[in-house]
Amino acid sequence: MQTFVINSALDMHLHLRDEDMLKLVGPKTSNTFAGALIMPNLVPPVTTKDALLSYKDRIKQACKDDNFEPFMTLFFKNDYSYEFLNDIKDEIIGIKLYPAGITTNSENGVSSMDIETLRPTLEIMSELNIPLCVHGETNGFVMDREKEFMPIYESLALAFPKLKIIMEHITTKDAVELLDKYDNLYATVTLHHLLITLDDVAGGALKPHLFCKPIAKRYEDRSALLNAALSAHPKLMFGSDSAPHPKHKKECCGCAAGVFTSPIALQVLVELFDRYNKLENLNAFVSLNAQKIYEFKAIEKRVTLVKKEFLVPEVYEYKNENVVPMYAKESIAWSIESIE
Repeated sequence: MQTFVINSALDMHLHLRDEDMLKLVGPKTSNTFAGALIMPNLVPPVTTKDALLSYKDRIKQACKDDNFEPFMTLFFKNDYSYEFLNDIKDEIIGIKLYPAGITTNSENGVSSMDIETLRPTLEIMSELNIPLCVHGETNGFVMDREKEFMPIYESLALAFPKLKIIMEHITTKDAVELLDKYDNLYATVTLHHLLITLDDVAGGALKPHLFCKPIAKRYEDRSALLNAALSAHPKLMFGSDSAPHPKHKKECCGCAAGVFTSPIALQVLVELFDRYNKLENLNAFVSLNAQKIYEFKAIEKRVTLVKKEFLVPEVYEYKNENVVPMYAKESIAWSIESIE
């Protein structure tokens, strides 16, 4: 029976929410991953040291005794002081910038992407070597929002050449091409964007549990993302953007955006890389690239997977919270054999 070992798996873009939802979904990541970059878009967003340290403590409590490290981020603000960022820089791995209103809990994001408006905080971040993580979408036509954001990425890269800029959850071939144009641009890509196009979401009967933002794009976009991931492009990292919402908020009018992939992410990644005979590149994509880009050493954690069918649960539940995962009630080709 075929087996494969993933060393120190890292999820460099993850939503854990809070309270009972955190207690439900946190262990679904900490069980198999060595670490994860945690999004700060709570309500209210994480913008102070007290809020950040308190949230980190709640995450550790939810993940209990798992060998897991949460990498914390701040919600971007234009008026962070040098003193504040210098004091907190050792507690964070980056700062996340959301355009206002562009996705879940981003109402307090920036209202203008003007370089001069952003300059005060970005110059401090450059000086202190704090990476900038960006949700890169405009308010344009939904299929073109990421493509329209590419000139903004270019402006940021040129204006702040010492600033490490992470294009989060890229979904287009345009973003893949931009990776090789600027030394200080990097990216994460999700599991679901390596697998689906808009056809899978809305080409037939609408599948609410595949609806996400940025929305899945065209076949040529998926191909570009897949080729970059399978080749372990050195500037590309795995970031699940696993975004849990209660079942009733997905299966309703006004469907919440987000795909919940954490419990099956490693199994499906192994299946995907195995299908294309690229398993030798998986550890770089899911661990080594992130360590090089963010300049840290991950804790040791070995996950052994075996080529054996696994039936994905219909729903995950904790108290009054419930979340439907991607591939619910379907069989996937690989199972987790052991975690060390």
